[in-house]
Amino acid sequence: MQRQSSPVTERDGLAAVAAVDLVKVYGSGDTAVRALDGVTVGFERGRFTAIMGPSGSGKSTLMHCLAGLDTATSGQVLLGGTDLTKQPDKVLTKARRERIGFVFQSFNLLPQLTAAANITLPLDLAGRKVDTEFQDRLITTLGLAGRLGHRPAELSGGQQQRVALARALVSRPEVVFADEPTGNLDSRSGAEVLALLRDSARNLGQTIVMVTHDPGAAAYADRVVMLADGRLAGEIHDPDIAAVTDALQSLAAGR
Repeated sequence: MQRQSSPVTERDGLAAVAAVDLVKVYGSGDTAVRALDGVTVGFERGRFTAIMGPSGSGKSTLMHCLAGLDTATSGQVLLGGTDLTKQPDKVLTKARRERIGFVFQSFNLLPQLTAAANITLPLDLAGRKVDTEFQDRLITTLGLAGRLGHRPAELSGGQQQRVALARALVSRPEVVFADEPTGNLDSRSGAEVLALLRDSARNLGQTIVMVTHDPGAAAYADRVVMLADGRLAGEIHDPDIAAVTDALQSLAAGR
């Protein structure tokens, strides 16, 4: 694995989102758990990055802190030029609504709304106008044109995740966080969603940060960031399944 030489400043300038000496401690005293132990890492604009590591390595905690879903004990989370760790809850809520997209394992679609209404929900809540040209492009790319009038219960798992991906992308957020996005999908649907995430970065310029435990899923990314015991443990560029599997095995063995 290659160590990251410039964790926050990427080739094209400031990272889309970055952690700087990030620490997260749960509990206190003898029961305290140091989930993140001084992590500094940046995520470049327009790239698809996977975060991986053994169970308990801190990968989900890192994503939650980067996304403003959890508060850091110390250090910084920089979304563009904004330090999220210094913002009040009202500002964080606005940032999550307007600057960040989310794709979850459980889809998190509203069952009473159609696919079309689920897709535009973040923009509707923010009072922002839909870019219909971009929305149409997303719907075509994601193969949802014939499903817009359907409610989630009338869609397959793969179709629901496509709707969730369209919802995350339609507002053109600065970064999309994907938390085990294929965990509830069969292998074929999972591969389709991963390919769409990859294409969103390559063809739409979207920044994607995905947490996964699956080497096959990570192989779709441009880069894999490895964590172990709450610390940055290296990275892989242009990963394949064999390289990711070897890295995970090395971390599990303590090498």
